Amino acid sequence: MVNATYTTSGDLIATYDVDGVQTETIYNLGNMAWIIVSTALVFIMIPGLGFFYAGLLRKKSALSMIWMSMTVLSVVTFEWFFWGFSLAFSTGSSNKFIGNLDNFGLMNVDIQASTGGNVIPQLLYCIYQLMFAAITPVIACGAFADRARLGPVLIFAFCWSTIVYNPIAYWTWNVGKGWANVMGGLDFAGGTPVHISSGTAALAISIFLGKRKGYGTEQLAYRPHNVAYVILGTVFLWFGWFGFNGGSALGANLRAVQAMMVTQVATAVGGLTWMFWDWRLERKWSAVGFCSGAISGLVAITPASGYVGTPAAVAFGVLGGTACNFATGLKNLLGYDDALDIFAAHGVGGIVGNLLTGIFADSRVASFDGSTPIPGGWINKNWIQLAYQLADSASGFGWSFVVTMILLFAIDRIPGCHFRASEEDEDLGIDLTQVGEEVLVLPLLHDFIRPEDGAEVSHAVAAKESKYSPASSEKDLEAAHPQPTAV
Repeated sequence: MVNATYTTSGDLIATYDVDGVQTETIYNLGNMAWIIVSTALVFIMIPGLGFFYAGLLRKKSALSMIWMSMTVLSVVTFEWFFWGFSLAFSTGSSNKFIGNLDNFGLMNVDIQASTGGNVIPQLLYCIYQLMFAAITPVIACGAFADRARLGPVLIFAFCWSTIVYNPIAYWTWNVGKGWANVMGGLDFAGGTPVHISSGTAALAISIFLGKRKGYGTEQLAYRPHNVAYVILGTVFLWFGWFGFNGGSALGANLRAVQAMMVTQVATAVGGLTWMFWDWRLERKWSAVGFCSGAISGLVAITPASGYVGTPAAVAFGVLGGTACNFATGLKNLLGYDDALDIFAAHGVGGIVGNLLTGIFADSRVASFDGSTPIPGGWINKNWIQLAYQLADSASGFGWSFVVTMILLFAIDRIPGCHFRASEEDEDLGIDLTQVGEEVLVLPLLHDFIRPEDGAEVSHAVAAKESKYSPASSEKDLEAAHPQPTAV
């Protein structure tokens, strides 16, 4: 039996059955309201990432990135409902690696105290964690840019969430169950489950797919097609990250405020740091460089945001921005084609953030929520903490890379599910050949020729109208979209 009662003081008294024992938990509505808002903030990050990716690419593949951000979100939403949440956050599993199916189809997920703590109900925790589960494969799937068929990508997103993200989330965040959590690893908002796992998956995808057509030639020596999209995406990500990190406190408390403060400082410093390194080479104050550095700062501070003081955030921004900037050269050194430098920003950034957490984690900051005692990091003379952080990072990297590669090989061998697009599709662009639409439709040449000038459209121009182009005459439009017949 489940019963909910609201008090005049603004609390929710929840009464429910746990293994035959009647249990009562009191939830503060202010805490619940903050996590509801944080859920919406993290949601905004997902299309923001799509716009960020779209702006960095060539125009002919830009729309597919925005499309991918929303469709992968939808696929993972179903996976999370179906069994994802249960595999990541069920409490009845006896092993330390992955959950069971006690909450299959979100059974018994409503008013019970959440897996993350008894300050919010499980249903609210479920939808909040759904946004983390959704944005992680969206980050990784950016590595498919410019060269992959989109149908197999959606199959990959479902499977990857199930066998890569869910186990890592379980061992990191399932309190008292997951091995990394029991060991003492500190990961406040997703250094390993979100960033290391997605960045490493992007590395595996880049290696598996091979280089884009024209890689290493002038054909791919292009600048981002729409810097405004890059800036817009960065704004959405920066804004949403306050819910990503601040919401991970699971309540409206001082720890949430501290997490937001260090997020702001690390992001700003990371952006300035990357921009400085770019200026050193080109003597230009690059907007794309600033945005890339801001993302690096956000990634680096994520695992530490609820554990470190504000001065430490400067170190996260400087070291995160510097490490990620120089890591973009790894693709040239190792010979893989990561079109959006996802491994550099998220894989390397997540590792740097995890290791710095082992140094700067402060037991005083963790206690700001009134209920989280930790031994801290090196600044509290807890020297073993860095080893815990290294073990967690290495495990996330290894699991994600190996399982992602196996998954890619397996799906690619299913009839009709090969990942690599044809050379013709790469030439024409993934937008037209896979989505059938464009991020920006430019008018054809004959649209500018006035009939009164007596000019005629040449056969050469007409012949260049691709079979993928939108209908260019009233007759074509009528054929493509017939009007309903009046009854």
